[in-house]
Amino acid sequence: MRGSSGNIIAAIASFFIPSLGQLAQGRILAAFAHFSITALLLIVASASVGILAPLVFLAMIVSCLDAARWGGRG
Repeated sequence: MRGSSGNIIAAIASFFIPSLGQLAQGRILAAFAHFSITALLLIVASASVGILAPLVFLAMIVSCLDAARWGGRG
């Protein structure tokens, strides 16, 4: 259910470790997608001497919002 305490905890977890909240919600594919995208952005940002670092932060926020807004299975 949107706005439930479980979603809030998942959102906080996803902020610190992107995809952890989705994993806690049982959404394996979403967790893999969020983790892969964030990891790829982190690699690219570190190779570009941090110029793209805001994109990594944005990916973390998107992961957090996705976990918070998830409506459940049905």
